[in-house]
Amino acid sequence: MRIDLNGELIRTQARTLADLLIEQGFEAPCVATALNGDFIARSMRDATRLDEGMKVEVLSPMQGG
Repeated sequence: MRIDLNGELIRTQARTLADLLIEQGFEAPCVATALNGDFIARSMRDATRLDEGMKVEVLSPMQGG
């Protein structure tokens, strides 16, 4: 299926948000996730199904000063 990941259209075999993070090499405990503009808690990623055309945002924390 194709989804929008951080503004880029990609093909994925992942069926859940948790699977997508693993497939794309994100460190799951260290990122925030949103699906179609809605925040998804870490505890809900395994149960969050992906469908064709969904928009997924994965954000890593940044340090600054």
